[in-house]
Amino acid sequence: MRPDVLSPLFASLTSLPGVGPKLELLYAKLLGREAPRVVDLLFHLPSGAIDRRARPKLNEVRPGEVVTVAVTVLEHRAPPPHRARAPYRVVTGDDTDATLTLTFFHARKDYIEKLLPVGEMRYVSGIAEVYDGNLQMVHPDRVVDEKGFADLPLVEPVYPLTEGLALGNVRRAMEGAVKRLPDFPEWQDEAWISRERFPAFADALRQLHRPAEPHDIVPESLAWTRLAYDELLAGQLALALVRSHMRRQAGRGSASEGRLRARILKALPYALTHSQQQAVNDIINDLALPQRMLRLLQGDVGSGKTVVALVAAAAVIEAGRQAAFMAPTELLARQHLNTIAPLAEAAGIRVAILTGRERGGPRTEILDRLVLGDIDLLIGTHALFQDDVAFHDLALAVVDEQHRFGVHQRLALTQKGDSVDVLVLTATPIPRTLVLTFFGDMDVSELREKPAGRQPIDTRTIPMTRLEEVEDAVGRALNAGQRAYWVCPLVEESEKIDLAAAEERFTELRKKFGAKVDLIHGRMKGAEKDAAMERFAAGQTQLLVATTVIEVGVDVPEATIMVVEHAERFGLAQLHQLRGRVGRGAGHSTCLLVYKGPLGETAKARLAILRESEDGFRIAEEDLRLRGEGDLLGTRQSGLPGFHLARIEFHGKFLGAARDDAALVLNRDPALATPRGQALRHLLYLFGKDEAIKLIRAG
Repeated sequence: MRPDVLSPLFASLTSLPGVGPKLELLYAKLLGREAPRVVDLLFHLPSGAIDRRARPKLNEVRPGEVVTVAVTVLEHRAPPPHRARAPYRVVTGDDTDATLTLTFFHARKDYIEKLLPVGEMRYVSGIAEVYDGNLQMVHPDRVVDEKGFADLPLVEPVYPLTEGLALGNVRRAMEGAVKRLPDFPEWQDEAWISRERFPAFADALRQLHRPAEPHDIVPESLAWTRLAYDELLAGQLALALVRSHMRRQAGRGSASEGRLRARILKALPYALTHSQQQAVNDIINDLALPQRMLRLLQGDVGSGKTVVALVAAAAVIEAGRQAAFMAPTELLARQHLNTIAPLAEAAGIRVAILTGRERGGPRTEILDRLVLGDIDLLIGTHALFQDDVAFHDLALAVVDEQHRFGVHQRLALTQKGDSVDVLVLTATPIPRTLVLTFFGDMDVSELREKPAGRQPIDTRTIPMTRLEEVEDAVGRALNAGQRAYWVCPLVEESEKIDLAAAEERFTELRKKFGAKVDLIHGRMKGAEKDAAMERFAAGQTQLLVATTVIEVGVDVPEATIMVVEHAERFGLAQLHQLRGRVGRGAGHSTCLLVYKGPLGETAKARLAILRESEDGFRIAEEDLRLRGEGDLLGTRQSGLPGFHLARIEFHGKFLGAARDDAALVLNRDPALATPRGQALRHLLYLFGKDEAIKLIRAG
């Protein structure tokens, strides 16, 4: 049960004064939650502050900055009657003889006259700009008299907004939310709090939403750092609880002599790399133990994770049990099937696929064979989770690219069998700090080398103004029998516009190169996507125009050219993933990053790193340094879940302490039953990690 003291914070936002159903929809968009609660608003921290302590004279105002000035109202200039859309202007001045024009659009004359009576002194606050040589302020944030100014906070926070939601709305709602903050029991170690000089949790939130000076709201401030550490600790504690839950549940060792494994390795056209062999050894050892395996296998694009996973599956299959291999999309599931099927056949392993496309009779037949144990390895998508999917004896769940899921979804597939071992694959090399953050419950294996025969990829950056040259170069390559990808960006907010951009590029390239050109995008049905992919893989088409659906896992060794349009819009990790779609065969490969100038410093640095390096691990570390985890972990970039409050670039140094503290807590108090343990339960609820509390009860 959630502690009672938290109830006011888990109430709907509509329980705050001034937040009705209409505003609730806007807050849902702003806070990224369908039914936002008071706690979600409290965790929406300021992005800046208005400082009213300095009040410059008009001749000292610097354009483009938020200022608060004391002015006398000189005259009103209402728009002419026949020009309703013209602005209403009020000219003000001070004793420096400079003037400031206040500009209002769609204004009511009676309201403005009452707000700014001629001859009276008023304090106005907002962004001052120079327009036609005159200083002006459009729609000031504040217009108050002497008494009103005395009531204004001298330092006032500014919040990120969404269209339709005014700063005033958020401030009023936030004031109501802050008043609801209870005093919580302290869940942090007292010695740690005093060493770091951290304020109490509720005080930290109050300081951020009612700052005494602008410095109070920077991420490095003690208040923000306190909250960030709380969030890191909540995450580490949840992961530690999952890990101990997995460890407590006895596993079933799957020991095997390695006959099937040997057949698979014999059927491979190359030998395993050193790190593939090391990963195989780690996994085989884990599987033989009576504890459950929970391992992350991270390897760069094309480092051979699928083969390692198949060898792992062979170990449990040889022991008479079953394995499941879950991919995030149907396209990837079918591709894994293509990679695995010939090797499985050589080893005598019975494989089937189950996605949303298998329906009716064929689906029933697969489910019947599965429950009887006539299928050794089932490959599929989320369809593997469904209630009617029952295994004869599932021993191993391989989950591909599912870091976009949280800890608890990782556990869902494991409910399909008795003591199921879990292997999670990711082709997004993850910086060390983030591995701790999101996979702290797992053992980690890394594939550092590329398989033998992989060619280096020639990476170049080209401005959009030379697009015609790029098209001509692609045309020459197509005539020489080569195959190429042409990727158009897809940004979630404007999916339709971007889809139109991809379709437009397809139409234009089709005119130029005819039937050699094909199109694939996320809105196509699974069967259409697969058909387009198959035409390209078979060489029936040579140029595939795509949105980022091809980012992960698509494998056509004959493709040697990758064109990425608007490369400046992509994250480093994503560009690296896309580049990894070429350089998979024996031919020389090229990646052309076409950008629209002028580039900002960060974008320049990103593209430079890609030209210099093909090491995904180095690229991931640089991406983190350049952009912070918010971007790196944004779902558009790599699908990892980000934080509300912690910023890895400022607070990442506390991760180790949070992990150690979580381990220590559970070592001393595995049921979180002591006073500190009970207080830590509040923390888990506040940061949405309460699922982990159920694991304590599950025993």
